Amino acid sequence: MSTKILVIDDDKEILFAMTAICEYKDWISITAISVLEGIERLKKYKPDLVLIDYHLPIYNGIEGVKRLRKINSKVPIIVLTVEEDQNVADDFMSAGASDFALKPIKAPDIISRINVHLKMKDTKTSSTINDYEYFKGITNETLEIIEIYMNKYNNKSSKYYSISEIAKGTGLAYQTVHRYLQHMEEENKVEVNYKYGKVGRPQKRFKIIV
Repeated sequence: MSTKILVIDDDKEILFAMTAICEYKDWISITAISVLEGIERLKKYKPDLVLIDYHLPIYNGIEGVKRLRKINSKVPIIVLTVEEDQNVADDFMSAGASDFALKPIKAPDIISRINVHLKMKDTKTSSTINDYEYFKGITNETLEIIEIYMNKYNNKSSKYYSISEIAKGTGLAYQTVHRYLQHMEEENKVEVNYKYGKVGRPQKRFKIIV
């Protein structure tokens, strides 16, 4: 059965680009130009993954994610946005977003991001999501991806990772990794040190605690 991708965006160029990408990957593209139209298509077509824009008419993407989650708690939702503000990202994740993809869309990047979440969806072992974790913007599946990556070189006690390294290694967005590492730090699951450069603020680096 072909993979179905629901794209909710009021930009015709984005819809055209995503339709072309879906055709290239033999995915079925389902499009909507508003949250309400997206909800109708979610109910009707039951897509395998949803892409949603932040800036939408009537209801913005954050409200859209909240409404989509009331209908389907498990479908991966990737936010399309030009915003790189971590506070906005955290609001999206608290609403139930799975990940982010920055505009302008680059085909290799969006394909990689979609594949990460389709694979996660297919291989997850749990049939339910921990509601408390999910409310905080954290899902066990994504947390596991980050933990597995950080455990790759766990025999090397000095191995610390930057957010950018983990994002590149896992295929998750920088904003997503930032939020999860913040959670892991709060839960004392990682050690933190700082890398000081010649210019600018020190960079946080993380090592998983076993």
